[in-house]
Order: sequence, then C-alpha cells, then structure tokens
Amino acid sequence: MTKSDQSSSQETEQEIEELPPLTFFEMLGSTFSAAFGVQSQRNRERDFSRGKPGHFILMGIGFTAAFVVTIVLVVKLLLSQLT
Repeated sequence: MTKSDQSSSQETEQEIEELPPLTFFEMLGSTFSAAFGVQSQRNRERDFSRGKPGHFILMGIGFTAAFVVTIVLVVKLLLSQLT
C-alpha cells in the first residue's frame, strides 16, 4: 500500500466518522424496505456507511415479532368470524 492509498483511506474513515448516525425513522424505513426487498442502492450505501449492525438487528427482530403478532391476530379474528 502506498502513502497516497493510506492517506486516502484515513480521509475516507474520517469522513465516515463525521457523518451523523441514522435516525429512528431512517432505520425503520430501511427495515421495511429490506423486509419487502425494495431497498435502493443509495439507501443501502447510506445504511452501511452510517448505520450500526446492532441497531438493524434489533429493528429486524422487532419488525419480525410485530409481523408475526399481527398475522396471528388477523387469523384469530377471521376464525372467530367464521364460527
């Protein structure tokens, strides 16, 4: 690795560290997009440069739990209407 490669690498790392972290609503939008498979390239790059993996894991677990609970409640409601 040359000196110019090292300095440009350090500058890139500094630029990434200066970016503000993702807001709750940006992470929520990314989680919904990921669940439906429609994430844009620009948002994916934003998520990887500014997001933290732990936050996305928690959002994914929360989304999955809410989705399962919603499906169970809808099925119970429909079954109660049939009897």
